[in-house]
Amino acid sequence: MLSETRPLLMPQNRKLRHLKGIYLRNLTFSRPEDRTVDDAALNGSNSATRRPSVKELYNARSSESSGSGKATARRGSMLAMVNAVERQKKLEGTVDEKVADGFFSLHCEGEEEPIYISEVVERSSNFNFQFFDLTNLHPGITRTAELTFRFYTCRQGVWTFLLEESVDLKKLQFIDTLENQHFPPNGLVFHLTDGMYSADIAGPPRRPKSAPAVPTSSYNALMKLATLDTSIQDAIATQQAIAAQINDILDKRPPDKGPVAKDRLDLAKKYVAQEQRALAASEKRKKELKQSIQARRAAIREGRAMQEKAERDVADAQGKLSSSREAVATTKEQIHGQRRRICSDLSDIFDIRPVPDGPPLSFQICGIPLPNTTFDAATSRGTDENALSAALGYAAALTDSLQYYLSTPLPYPITTFGSRATIRDDISLLTDLTAKYQTRGREFPLYLPKGGSTAAHFRFEYAWFLLNKDIEALCASQHLRIMDIRQTLPNLKYLLYVCSAGTDEVPERKKGGVRGLWMGGAKNSRASPTVASVDGVGSESPSVDGEGEAGGIGAQKGLPFGEAELKLSLRRKGLHAGRG
Repeated sequence: MLSETRPLLMPQNRKLRHLKGIYLRNLTFSRPEDRTVDDAALNGSNSATRRPSVKELYNARSSESSGSGKATARRGSMLAMVNAVERQKKLEGTVDEKVADGFFSLHCEGEEEPIYISEVVERSSNFNFQFFDLTNLHPGITRTAELTFRFYTCRQGVWTFLLEESVDLKKLQFIDTLENQHFPPNGLVFHLTDGMYSADIAGPPRRPKSAPAVPTSSYNALMKLATLDTSIQDAIATQQAIAAQINDILDKRPPDKGPVAKDRLDLAKKYVAQEQRALAASEKRKKELKQSIQARRAAIREGRAMQEKAERDVADAQGKLSSSREAVATTKEQIHGQRRRICSDLSDIFDIRPVPDGPPLSFQICGIPLPNTTFDAATSRGTDENALSAALGYAAALTDSLQYYLSTPLPYPITTFGSRATIRDDISLLTDLTAKYQTRGREFPLYLPKGGSTAAHFRFEYAWFLLNKDIEALCASQHLRIMDIRQTLPNLKYLLYVCSAGTDEVPERKKGGVRGLWMGGAKNSRASPTVASVDGVGSESPSVDGEGEAGGIGAQKGLPFGEAELKLSLRRKGLHAGRG
């Protein structure tokens, strides 16, 4: 059997400080059905003093209203006949008539302002307000057991005062729970520290609890406690009276403006010191800005002077611009023509032509056939290996020469040495090389090594591959696209053909190259009185461009031009200064 719930507070001990929350059940805006005001007055219990508001003053019902049950039945039958939309609207209207927004306020006797105002609960007919704490109020309020409850509602945006009840906490009835309870219209439930109480519902009868009698406080202890409480209240009242007397004395006494004036003076001095510091900082900032402005003005003057000078230089150069552009265009045409001539000469020097009666795309260089990056060590022996090395040496020499005339550095530098040419790879990451062989191991031979080891043949084939990559880089610099980089001689032939092609005539070689050589020879011959000639005669100087004349350099060495006619270049300027 479950233990019966009992209140912990005796009725005479219930105070306002024990109140924690309030609930309102069955919100009603009209008079209760089947109940009159006079019946409520007759059957009212002594549990709470109920004071009806203005809206609760209804007329007493007569016997003529006994036929309202039939009218209700007729309205129910008519509601069933309407369609679903109208039924929904009527149901929503019925719900709206029973719900509202609301809040309450608590009042005590002797207090003009409410001691507590609750929050607003929206659209409800059963209000569960938040808990509150009244223990921090004045002791005269927390020790009382009577309060006034006022409830306000809002419907359609209009706030109205609905209910007012005077409640005595000592006369409330203890109820166990809110479940399975039939509350009257606008029923109130008060939540105290030990449970819930109601003024409209009588609690269940409880049997007296059988327990042994325990000793309680003696009469003397209770009297001491009451005396102590009275002393505390007297002390509080005395404190309030003394505070009131002090306030009256201060109000009657003329105010002393000295301390206030002193405080204002100190504050003014503080502000003055602060403004003086700000003024000093502003003066410093002003000085810095003046210096900065002067420096900027000087820089602007220098910049304007430089700008004017640049404008004058530009104006002077405007007249030379057209001639400089023509000179640049002429120089480019001459460079292009000289490249055509040089590539034509290289094509004649390194003669690349198809192999007679050979397979397609089989070419030879200087009469030595070179396959297209195909070498089989099992079938190629003896003189074929030397011929292959010599052909690769010619191809390497041609490739190395083209990089200077086409102004395109090779990604893999070539060292020409006849049929013992090598090529270097400084780009690839070769992980199999140790620190000792890092420099020497990046040199790859363009010739077949002796011994026929697999590693040596691999290095030879890799060198050939690097040579083909260099040829591809030269072709890319001339915007040529090759189909297969393994065709070494066909790609070189294609490159030379494109670089030497043109509609204009190939320019001739410039004269004067031998003169520079003889200028260098004259410097060396200054130490000896006799100069050996080409044909063995010491009294004659060698001819320049097919012409010969006795004498030295200028008037002494017998060159066919005088010193005044000599045009100095950058190479010969130092030599001429040495002569002087």
